[in-house]
Amino acid sequence: MENVVLIIHLLLALGLIAVVLMQRSEGGGLGMGGGGGGAMTGRAAATALGKLTWILAACFIVTSITLTILAAQKSSGSSVIDRLGVPAPASTEENTPAIPSADDLLPPAQGDNAPLIPQAD
Repeated sequence: MENVVLIIHLLLALGLIAVVLMQRSEGGGLGMGGGGGGAMTGRAAATALGKLTWILAACFIVTSITLTILAAQKSSGSSVIDRLGVPAPASTEENTPAIPSADDLLPPAQGDNAPLIPQAD
């Protein structure tokens, strides 16, 4: 069910993009005037594309809400850790690592004749 709604949602998104790009620019919103002619001229074509845009947008919103509801139902009542099947670690003092001493944090001392960079033979 979720895959079917997702495919419809993607097709609606592509259709909405195509319909919006086919529409005639009315105000030069991006600074590009639309002066072209062709088959898509006149008020009737703009009205039909406008109505199709509204229909596709409404269907897109409906499928978005449907996908949100399906995802919420699928994930309700369990967390990611519960789905992994790994038991939660017990919080005891025995599991806490010891703090290293200051000597453990320093690099090991090297002799005076040891090269810092290994030499290639």
